[in-house]
Amino acid sequence: MEKAERGGSGTRWAVGRSRGARVADRTLSHKAHRSLTVIIPVYNERATVAEIIRRVRLAEVPLLVDVVVVDDGSTDGTDQVLGAITDSTVRVVRHERNRGKGAAVRTGLERATGDLVIIQDADLEYDPDDWSSLLEPILKGKAHVVYGSRFTGARKNMLLLHWIGNRFLSLVTNLLYASTLSDMETCYKVFDRRVLEGVTIVSDRFDFEAEITAKVLRKGHRIYEVPISYAGREPDEGKKITWRDGFAALKALVKYRFTRQ
Repeated sequence: MEKAERGGSGTRWAVGRSRGARVADRTLSHKAHRSLTVIIPVYNERATVAEIIRRVRLAEVPLLVDVVVVDDGSTDGTDQVLGAITDSTVRVVRHERNRGKGAAVRTGLERATGDLVIIQDADLEYDPDDWSSLLEPILKGKAHVVYGSRFTGARKNMLLLHWIGNRFLSLVTNLLYASTLSDMETCYKVFDRRVLEGVTIVSDRFDFEAEITAKVLRKGHRIYEVPISYAGREPDEGKKITWRDGFAALKALVKYRFTRQ
């Protein structure tokens, strides 16, 4: 099911399941959201982590914001940069060894206290100025889950293989879960925290994106998409995801469609 709407900040795409979605969404009443937890998984981002935290703190949203930075065993001095942060609204958690993005996000979710939760990468590919568009459907009671789509907004083109892989995985998601997402692999995922109650995430690496999407859709929640800007990095600039992660995501999509884990 897809419905395009016009608003003051542009076109919105309401995207999700054709069966069961409305029932699941109605189980969560609209509430006045007051707080937002930002989860920032970090691994060897010494050059960018201070800047992304600065941008996060400057983002203008009508919510109380607290930030959970999870240093996933960085070895490049990222821990020293994070150790110099004195902002009381920024909590830093450190993994003693690198465990993967999924494990870092899971640690962040365990510490989330906000009514809403957003995931923010530390590499400057995603711009916190887009938060207002991402939050708008939830704050207006139109959705409980919002994804930012890199394929409908202004962007620096990503590598061809990454583009193909992202579009393929989104297609597989749509076929398996009766959805119409354009960008399942996006970092920008926003949740009413109640949606995640009872959802157990076990993926440690980038297949986290597929797992959480599969489990949210399987519960019958619609996912609302909005266009976001995107400034993709090259491998020599620190891009970490590879084609191997695409196979893990595909496996997760199939696995969670047919198992109840």
